[in-house]
Amino acid sequence: MGTTEGPVRVGWIGTGRMGAPMAMRLARAGNDVAVWNRTRAKAEPLVAYGATVVDSIADLADRDVVFTMVSASSDLEQVVLGEGGLLSRDDAVPEVIVDCSTVSAEASATVREAAERRGVAFLAAPVSGNGKVVAAGRLTIVASGPEDAYRRVEPLLAQVGSGSTYAGEGEVARLVKICHNLLLGVVTQSLAEITVLAEKNGVPRHAFLEFLNSSVLGSTFTRYKTPAFVKLDYKPTFTAELLRKDFDLGLDAARGSRVAMPVAALVAEMIQGAVAGGHADEDFAVLLSRQAADAGLELVPEAADVDDGLTEGG
Repeated sequence: MGTTEGPVRVGWIGTGRMGAPMAMRLARAGNDVAVWNRTRAKAEPLVAYGATVVDSIADLADRDVVFTMVSASSDLEQVVLGEGGLLSRDDAVPEVIVDCSTVSAEASATVREAAERRGVAFLAAPVSGNGKVVAAGRLTIVASGPEDAYRRVEPLLAQVGSGSTYAGEGEVARLVKICHNLLLGVVTQSLAEITVLAEKNGVPRHAFLEFLNSSVLGSTFTRYKTPAFVKLDYKPTFTAELLRKDFDLGLDAARGSRVAMPVAALVAEMIQGAVAGGHADEDFAVLLSRQAADAGLELVPEAADVDDGLTEGG
């Protein structure tokens, strides 16, 4: 991959809320990065970091490695297998495709099989984090597929975030990410419940969360969500609708594996209630306001200065 005479030639498909800062980190690290996005204007800012913008996905087919970061399973199949897609050219294919999207194992397997028929290694590499986490250098990645391909791109994954984990062959990384997001929802709902309990008994949210974050039960995640809970800022980092999608995938996997998940199933109903209540496009932290409403508590933003625990850079 690449040569000793120059940087790795990287292609990037999808420069949305997550894809743009991830591609930016690769460009800033000195790689030769070319990007494509359905709306070209969303890719243009990456030129300032040394990336080039191409007119079509097929223009990326001769790259050493191509990353994809798209919104849904159908999008992944379209950009790789569709007309004018990454595998549409007869004269060129990338060595490795790395998909960082959260998609179904079935869609991932379909794309993997098609890539392998063309001699292209395919890695499922979903991520944990959001745009601000990427900027802080704290993104984490789990990957599955051919181990030799993973070892080849591991240095690139280290440039994108704080580290990556190889989980095994096939689509197992998809399940790891879904399990991660099930816990994400369960923890957020629990955090909402106990925060509402504290506030309804006279404890300011910022004070309760400061105590929690300083205790052994505090975590990077609880600290990161503290400003949203204190300020009632539901600008989306990850929407309630997307979390519902992942709960659907996770509970389907649980049924197929005959694993009982009563707590996750109940939280799925809470998330569905938020979506049905008009909060589909808000951050999943809106579970706090839903819980407060059920408890007869009217929340107001607090003016306290709180830290999310992230520092840009890294």
